[in-house]
This record gives sequence, C-alpha cells and structure tokens, in this order.
Amino acid sequence: MIKGLAITPPVLGRISIGRVVEKNGIRLPQKDDQFTITSQIQEKDSGWVLHPMDEELRKDAPNSKLRTIPVRMLFNDADLNLRAEYTMFDRKSGRPMCVGNGDSCNRLTQSGVQSLPCPGPTLCEFGKGGLCKPYGRLNVKVGDDDDLGTFIFRTTGYNSIRTLAARLSYYQAVSGGLLAYMPLELKLRGKSTVQSHRTPIYYVDLVIKEGLSLQEAVAEAKEKARQVKEEGVDQAALDSAASKGFGNALFEYDEDEMNQVVEEFYPAAASDGSPGSPSVVSKLRGNLDSSRPVSG
Repeated sequence: MIKGLAITPPVLGRISIGRVVEKNGIRLPQKDDQFTITSQIQEKDSGWVLHPMDEELRKDAPNSKLRTIPVRMLFNDADLNLRAEYTMFDRKSGRPMCVGNGDSCNRLTQSGVQSLPCPGPTLCEFGKGGLCKPYGRLNVKVGDDDDLGTFIFRTTGYNSIRTLAARLSYYQAVSGGLLAYMPLELKLRGKSTVQSHRTPIYYVDLVIKEGLSLQEAVAEAKEKARQVKEEGVDQAALDSAASKGFGNALFEYDEDEMNQVVEEFYPAAASDGSPGSPSVVSKLRGNLDSSRPVSG
C-alpha cells in the first residue's frame, strides 16, 4: 500500500444541501432546503451533473423536494462512516494545514508534520479568525447497485456533525454493533437561532427508516447480519481494512476534494480582477476567515 495516501471508500456521488451558482462571473455557494444528489462529473456551464438516484428518489418526494434519503452504512464502526475533525485549510491551495480533535493535532510546519496539543478553534492562536473549522465527511450507501460504493456528504456545520455523530454512536450501541445493517435514512431538518438572525438553517439528521420502529430496525439488522455472514461476507474484516486505509496518511484529502471544499463552503471575496483570473481564484481560496458554510 502506498504510504501517505489515505485509502477512503469509493465515491459514486455527492450529497449536499446547497448548490453552487455563478454570480458576476464567480461561482458562489447558495443555501437550499432540500438534498441534491450529484455524480462526480462537473460540466463547465451547468455545474455538477445530477446522479440518476436524485431523479429516482424525487418521484416519491412531496412536491419533488428531496428531504429524506434511504441509506445504509458501509461499516459497523460509527467513526469509520463519519470522520470529523477540526481542520485549518491553507488559504491559497485549500489543503489542510492542521487537523485536530480538540486534544491533539497534526500540523504542517516548515520542519514537517508535528503532533501538538489541540485546544479547539476558539482557543487556538494558529487557527484564530475563523480559519479553523469543524469538518465532517459522511459516507453512506444509497441504492443497491454497488455493495462497496458510497455517496459522500461533506459539511463544516456543527449541527450536522454533532447530530450525525450522536446518531451513529447510538445506533451502533443499540444494535449490538450491527450498524452496517440498520435500515436508516438521512433527514433534512431546519432550525432558527440567534446566530442565524432567526432565519432557517438546515442540517442533516440520521433516523430509522420511515415505517419502522427502533425495535423492528434492530431485528432487521440482526437478521440481515446473520444472512450476510452465512453468505461468506466478513464485515469485521471490512471494518479492519477501512481503519488501516484511513490511518495510512496523516491527512485525509485529495486535490479534487480540496477544490470542491473551497467552492462549496467558502464564498469568493470581492474581486478586483477579471472573472476566472488567478487573482480571483486566489481570493476565493483565501477567504476562509469570513465565510459561512452552506450546510448547518
């Protein structure tokens, strides 16, 4: 295995609760009150191409608003499905410079990567001014076309990260460690806060699939786990392989993801150059301290 390269679940598409629109020649994130499922293909004029699952799920959605997505987890370990850290991105390249968990961090310095204490975004001098943000990645299975392929939901929102982490941990516990077999669905929720000036903000929750009780979901998970084990699938080995893959690098990122993260979560600064010029792109990537995430 190549060292220094995080081996992450195969991604078939993206799940978002916002979209990127072009305004005055600059692509900017725009909030939305529904999910959008896209492929990994981005066209020059129209942006991200919708995944076929988006249209399929909208057929049964009220008013064609996609606010729930039936999903299953790929792993039994909650922390493998959702990876969340405090992350400070480089202001020009979009690469992570410091990744921490509130206790310790790995920080890129002139002398290499150092392990240092992590006081969290509010107390860290290195990441002050809003440069350090919580950053979460959730991989989920949507549909049955690919047993190991996933769709990824990325967020810098405290509400989504906190809620998803709690739900995953709880479902893992109540199912007796059979999280991968639980019938679940992503659910979009809204709330208003003083910080949002009483306007709705949306975040992602994870709930038992509609029509099932918790007890029924656990019973289904146990039956599914028994069946899969009899068919020769080793879920424990899959979790172990995933854990080794995530741990193969100090930082989980790739070049394409960093460009997408900057575009999705951080609006461009006011431009004094022509649209699409290097100065505009530099400002887009360097405006992390004054931005607001698309998702809650």
